[in-house]
Amino acid sequence: MEDINITIIDREGKEHKVLAPTDMNMNLMEVCKSYDLPVQAVCGGMAMCATCQCYIISDHDLGERNDDEQAMLWEASYVKDNSRLGCQIPITEDLNGLVIELAPED
Repeated sequence: MEDINITIIDREGKEHKVLAPTDMNMNLMEVCKSYDLPVQAVCGGMAMCATCQCYIISDHDLGERNDDEQAMLWEASYVKDNSRLGCQIPITEDLNGLVIELAPED
């Protein structure tokens, strides 16, 4: 297994090109935190807080939002059609080249 390349655009518009391992069962929120990006992840990845909301900029198919993610985004601020919760996106080889932007904080 190899690391994949992900570009994360922070809330100031700065691009961070990061490597994410595909063999550690990590999710996108955990990758952001491991690079000290400003993702609060208050609930610890349980899809209960939306502090890891991000916008999917690249043309990757991440599948449908699950019910918990959909319910949380229903209540969150700054939600767009391409909003996802980072904690609900597992890191897989299919995500190589993914580009995301962190959503504004409340």
